[in-house]
Amino acid sequence: MKSWKYLMMTTMIGSALALAACGDDSDTETTEETPTEETASEAGTETETPAAEEAAIEGTVSGDGSSTVAPITEALVEEYAGVQPKVQVTAGVSGTGGGFEKFIAGETDFSNASRPIKEEEATALADAGIDFTEFQLANDGLTVVVSQENDWVEDMTVEDLKKLWIEDGTAKKWSDINPEWPAEEVVFYSPGTDSGTYDYFDEVILDGEDLVKSATLSEDDNVLVQGVQADKNAIAFFGYAYYLANQDTLKAVKIGGVEPNNETIESGEYSPLSRPLFVYASNKALSENPAFYDFMKYSLENAGEMAEAVGYVSLPAEKYEEGLSTLEGLK
Repeated sequence: MKSWKYLMMTTMIGSALALAACGDDSDTETTEETPTEETASEAGTETETPAAEEAAIEGTVSGDGSSTVAPITEALVEEYAGVQPKVQVTAGVSGTGGGFEKFIAGETDFSNASRPIKEEEATALADAGIDFTEFQLANDGLTVVVSQENDWVEDMTVEDLKKLWIEDGTAKKWSDINPEWPAEEVVFYSPGTDSGTYDYFDEVILDGEDLVKSATLSEDDNVLVQGVQADKNAIAFFGYAYYLANQDTLKAVKIGGVEPNNETIESGEYSPLSRPLFVYASNKALSENPAFYDFMKYSLENAGEMAEAVGYVSLPAEKYEEGLSTLEGLK
């Protein structure tokens, strides 16, 4: 899913290119001939191959992983296609855990993740003989949302979230959190267990306890969005970009009095739900597949701009420079 910012950006780029292409040819004709190699040679000059042609790369690149990171990757893939049209980049969305499974199996060149790699995943990669490198792309604020029609929830504490989301054998009602809230059962929507968003929520909110059993789980964040939009008693959590793209119908719940936005996410004030977003790259693929190396270079050079365009928070410029330096060492 792309935010209006990114769609507007690509539309503006396309319009600019169209104007440039049409710009100066109204009612005029060019009478000069474009020099051929032969005429150029006769004139004592040499023709040069355009730099773009010299740098043209062909190949395929494959990735999979987090649905949270997906909007950034989708934006990068679309823009990169205009730079290297002969490179085919595919990026699936199996969730962070599902993406790592494919990465461990050697099926992909990179794996997107909305949490750091787990020790057992790193061990499995080592056992498979796959060396990898972690690159951070952006920051995100895991956002707890309710419907705009919900006129009672504005702010919750971490303890409120624990009481609401941890399974305890009871039917959860809003009035369990605040007696002034309706005695209506809460309808839960959650990312699936293969999702890095689920893992992160499990770590910082559930503390390893079971998620409420009545929750509807899906690896597709759009399913969660639609579920909350349709029910004023629903609640869900997912990446900040999906909230921004649907903020006309969803309401972000403040956590401990702090609302998620670019400033609070970047500063870490939106705690404990601020988190980094990663891509894990196969070192072998980087060294042996020029197309993949070039795509990763393009990604690190443009991830900050794309992250902001689709609703996430970019890193300081020096962080991307560090990533590019690390990448160069793997070529």
